[in-house]
Amino acid sequence: MDLFLSLGLQVGVFLAVAAMALLAFRQVEAGAAMKRRMRERAAGGPAASTAGPGVGLLKDSKAKTPLMSWLQARSAGGDEQKRSRLAKTLAEAGFDSPAAVPGYFLVRVVAAFGLPAALLVSQKLSPHPVVGLPLIAGALLLCGLGLVIPAIFVDLRAVGRRERLENQFPDALDLMVVCVEAGLGVDAAFIRVSQEIAPSHPEISGEFGRVSQELRAGRSRADALRRMAQRVEVDALRAFAALMIQTDSLGASITQTLRSYSGELREARFLRGEEKAMRIPVLLTLPLVACILPVIITALLLPAGLDVVHNLLPAMKRH
Repeated sequence: MDLFLSLGLQVGVFLAVAAMALLAFRQVEAGAAMKRRMRERAAGGPAASTAGPGVGLLKDSKAKTPLMSWLQARSAGGDEQKRSRLAKTLAEAGFDSPAAVPGYFLVRVVAAFGLPAALLVSQKLSPHPVVGLPLIAGALLLCGLGLVIPAIFVDLRAVGRRERLENQFPDALDLMVVCVEAGLGVDAAFIRVSQEIAPSHPEISGEFGRVSQELRAGRSRADALRRMAQRVEVDALRAFAALMIQTDSLGASITQTLRSYSGELREARFLRGEEKAMRIPVLLTLPLVACILPVIITALLLPAGLDVVHNLLPAMKRH
């Protein structure tokens, strides 16, 4: 038995190292292919002649490996609308890779079958195994958890990421106002802001970096901003995208527009902080009533109770 466990552990380590090496190789290969296409497009080579504006440089929406392609074709029961909604939810959670949807289904299937299998193997190796109905119920419970936990994780991650984007966007917009007023163009401001705020505001830095990459790939600014608004589902960013598109179409001042909107965002963030501060007394009511009030009542009534026990009860016994 120890020999089989050791062999299985070695095989698992080998497969994990091979998968990591393959993933690293694919990342390096994708980066090299992107740089090669950009050089050919800049030089007017085949990438520029065979592709239209913005085509050939942007990320493909289809999975490359046969397994991921097969999972992508059969994910969500083959329903394209469900698959689109799931892809949108995963993008809101930060998983915008072409393999995100098939990878999500692969994780759910592996978890649904792997957790019960791990339970059965552990009970098989245990000196006091659980058998019968408890074992079946535990396996079914783990199977359900394997299907539900990835969905809960993605939803919670999407909600948390939206909140972080909403909190980080005013600071990024203030820095963008400074860059535009210093003489940078809007496209250059996206690049500069994404580089400067990457350590402290990684989510909004990634979105601005994505916009700058799409602009360099040939996509129009309006289209890139619309895609960002659809990708994040944050009201402040959607309003920012609409404001920038309207400003470009009307020929208004970008600097004045950004400064006005930056002031509105700062005021809105201040109001959100006041709202959370006003909720603190209401939130503290339940712990005060549940934890502190019984202690106060006990401290007030305990002396009187002790007097009753020591004085009144002996007198009642004598009579």
